Amino acid sequence: MADPPVCRIMDYGKFRYQQSKKVQIAKKSQTVIQVKEIRLRPKTEEHDRDVKVKHIKRFLEEHDKVKVTVMFRGREIAYTDIGRGLMEAIKQAVVDDCVIDQQPRLEGRNMVMILAPKK
Repeated sequence: MADPPVCRIMDYGKFRYQQSKKVQIAKKSQTVIQVKEIRLRPKTEEHDRDVKVKHIKRFLEEHDKVKVTVMFRGREIAYTDIGRGLMEAIKQAVVDDCVIDQQPRLEGRNMVMILAPKK
């Protein structure tokens, strides 16, 4: 007569079945957010950048995060200001559609910025 009961006599197979159904319902209701990556170079021209911006907007509409990467090769690493300008142009183009999760920062030879869709 303890409260809560010390043990309960039950059908273990039925209990496992109910637990698996709870797990399935939990998986069905959760949303999976993917991170899509857009890669650019400092030499990327304006039209190509605009095409990439369209892709970014489409990813954001699908509720995916977007990782924008500017890759510097060889001696291009000396011109990080060009990469930062490219990131600023992209940021201005998509500022209405997204929230900036991570500001542009240099990670080795890549400059990375992460954008998230608005809730």
